Amino acid sequence: MKTIAFVDLRRQYEEIRGEIDRAMEEVISKTAFVGGSFLKSFEEGFAAFCGAKHCIGVGNGTDALFLALKALGIGAGDEVITVANSFIATSEAVTMTGAKVVFVDIDPRTYNIDVARIEEKITSRTKAILPVHLYGQPADMDPILEIGAKHGLKVVEDAAQAHGAMYKGRRIGSIGDIGCFSFYPGKNLGAYGDGGAIVTSNDEWAVRARMLANHGRVEKYDHDMEGVNSRLDGLQAAILGVKLKHLPEWNERRRRNASLYNEYLKNSGVVTPFEIKDVQPVYHLYVVKCGNGVREKFQDHLKQRGISTGVHYPIALPNLKAYAYLGHRESDFPVATAASREIVSLPMFPELVRSEIEYVAEAVKDFRM
Repeated sequence: MKTIAFVDLRRQYEEIRGEIDRAMEEVISKTAFVGGSFLKSFEEGFAAFCGAKHCIGVGNGTDALFLALKALGIGAGDEVITVANSFIATSEAVTMTGAKVVFVDIDPRTYNIDVARIEEKITSRTKAILPVHLYGQPADMDPILEIGAKHGLKVVEDAAQAHGAMYKGRRIGSIGDIGCFSFYPGKNLGAYGDGGAIVTSNDEWAVRARMLANHGRVEKYDHDMEGVNSRLDGLQAAILGVKLKHLPEWNERRRRNASLYNEYLKNSGVVTPFEIKDVQPVYHLYVVKCGNGVREKFQDHLKQRGISTGVHYPIALPNLKAYAYLGHRESDFPVATAASREIVSLPMFPELVRSEIEYVAEAVKDFRM
């Protein structure tokens, strides 16, 4: 029996061990732990990669969202529209600003925000739309941008799972007003600890976001406002700089692996991922739908074959206890609620090989729904 990890970061490290070790040694030898040339180099490289003018490295992806919203002036009394299916960091960042989070149900094919349901949630207090490119699948940005322009709303992209994904020829993160990324170790572009970034081509917002992330200052003791301490450190920046060079190839491997899964899982009984027109997903996760009421048995079946799986996410955001104060019912978000009970994430990482994907697919086919 094989053992198939859900993600294997050790394999990635072994491939680039020499580059990573040299980068870390260089940071340590120069004691460039906070700020400095390694951070500057990565910020410039990642901005160029995303097709944006500015990149601000921050402490983590949640901070990236929070600081981006704050840089846009969003706060108490405002509302921000986002999707019902995501990790809580998306909605948590809205609440951290003092604004109210407003949820929208999902597209049943992509699990991303249902663009046809956004306008009905807009009020006089709405200030921004926060789409999530979930699982590395780009949200349908053109309708979102049109709605934003029509109602005078900012568009902030949660690209925490979509490093390098493309939407109609444009890199995710550079399409809205501001893009936000996480560099959590398991991401397509992952650090060896926490990390995040904000990207934008707006000079004013970039300056404000950088100030907010560094105690509200530009110079060492010149504080124009109160901010927070959220910085991407030199070691992580150097590691990310090395990995950024490999990211396009790694994303292509993920796409290849997704294609193999799609081929091998035909007629298997599970619903495989759907790609909207003119996009290039990067498959941070490979998520299938296994049917209502069988997920626990399905996962246990795969576990017995040595295959690790995950669920992203088992409770739709509006249904969490954390948002009970909003008074939502499960029936308010029927698509997200149903999906949360049926989806399973299969092993997905660039170093996964064909024989392992075949093994997983055969195990899936052996399961009786």
